[in-house]
Amino acid sequence: MRVAIVGATGEVGRTFLRVLEERNFPVDDLYLFASEKSEGTELIFRGEKFKVQALSKQSSFKGIDIALFSAGSGISKEYAPRFAKDGVLVIDNSSAWRLDPEVPLVVPEVNPEDAEKHKGIIANPNCSTIQMVVALKPIYDVAGIEAIVVSTYQSVSGAGAKAIRELEEQTKAWCEGKEIEVKNLPRRIAFNVIPQIDLFTENGYTKEEMKMLNETRKIMHDPNIKVSATTVRVPVFYGHSEAISVKLKTPLEPEEAKELLKKAKGVVLVEEGYPVPIDVAGKDEVFVGRIRKDLVFEPGLSMWVVADNIRKGAATNAVQIAELLIGSPKPC
Repeated sequence: MRVAIVGATGEVGRTFLRVLEERNFPVDDLYLFASEKSEGTELIFRGEKFKVQALSKQSSFKGIDIALFSAGSGISKEYAPRFAKDGVLVIDNSSAWRLDPEVPLVVPEVNPEDAEKHKGIIANPNCSTIQMVVALKPIYDVAGIEAIVVSTYQSVSGAGAKAIRELEEQTKAWCEGKEIEVKNLPRRIAFNVIPQIDLFTENGYTKEEMKMLNETRKIMHDPNIKVSATTVRVPVFYGHSEAISVKLKTPLEPEEAKELLKKAKGVVLVEEGYPVPIDVAGKDEVFVGRIRKDLVFEPGLSMWVVADNIRKGAATNAVQIAELLIGSPKPC
């Protein structure tokens, strides 16, 4: 099995390597690609050093079996079709192909059958969408869902390495009484929250919020689900949290929902206390707690959902898709 990682030096790219190693994914040959400025960088995989190649200098990708992309939508739009044309299966972590009707959008615990419909490219959903649909699919299958209202509390790692450094630098500056500089995020993030992730659209929602609507509909194969999202950046390094309320089609008691989630793949039900980002960082499951009757929707439920956005929200989900297609999936 010959595997390539595009965007290998980024936060998700490096996590791809850890996840492939931890899950014992069959890698016989490994190819690492990134920008020209990263060319020659050495990364460790299974105790061996591998040098990063400049993607722009590669003219052919024949011989590679699977390519895991996390280099931004611009690179994906340019290079994913070239990889696919050379016979490579591309699993792309950007937003470039998610809503393309010819490209499957896959969460292995939710719609694994869609992976088989690919034409060379499979899209990995938005990190916030992934954890939400993993938590809601068992409930959807039993009681149906008409509408979702979700507020997210998203860590800075979702905005990349520069945003992680910005939180570190701003926190240090605040502690030392120095001026706080804003460089990469829309507003100061240290000791603050920012109710804007991505750009605003004409309807007042951000692109991130509209992703949660459109991607949920595609993954669940239900164009009638209503989703109202407010996505917020918070001063947390790793782990996205979501407060979710759903309007159900048929009544479902909280205890019944808990029983469903106990049996669900990829879900950890937290009944004592509640999950928080610092506890789930580095883990691959979606953690669900505080399940209760919703006081607005009837019938309805409210819950609290937390997951590591770099692992399950990106790298792990992509590797799980690859496992589906090579016929040796690990337990989700």
